[in-house]
Amino acid sequence: MYGMVNRALQEMVEGSQGTDVWERVKTRAGVDVEVFISTEGYPDELSYKLVSATSEVLRMSVDGVLEQLGGHWILQTARYGYGDLMAAGGASLAEFLVSLPEFHSRMTAIFPELNPPEFRVERNGERGVLVHYYSHRTGLTSLVKGLLRGLGEMYSEPVTVTLVKVRGQGSDHDEFAVSW
Repeated sequence: MYGMVNRALQEMVEGSQGTDVWERVKTRAGVDVEVFISTEGYPDELSYKLVSATSEVLRMSVDGVLEQLGGHWILQTARYGYGDLMAAGGASLAEFLVSLPEFHSRMTAIFPELNPPEFRVERNGERGVLVHYYSHRTGLTSLVKGLLRGLGEMYSEPVTVTLVKVRGQGSDHDEFAVSW
């Protein structure tokens, strides 16, 4: 994963808990990287270790950490670090969600080594969509749920995000029903 993910986790922990707690997370994870460079690739395992250590240090579930990170990513990292890219997604939540499949295509122009997930979106009523999430990475379902909730908050649209299909439980991908 690119350093921007690890850096976002660091900013989330430091912003709510302080630098000392982040240092405890890194120690627990066995990670000695001083500064994560956003545009540099890091092994996925390093990111998973940091999330697991954050879970232990903050006494939260891994899913809770990932969901919080997803919201933080949208509301802080993406909004302020990649504002133009986010704005290109649309002027409303509905527009952004419908254009979600093209979002990572725009990202690969910036990060050519990116190995992103795939999203497929279909309308689900007047105020809803089904978001199909395909990824070669496992264990990030709660991150996506947090991202979707963060998008609702970014567009000032109260959203309901429901996981309706789970990868590995009769499906080859996760599926979310998002309504606003």
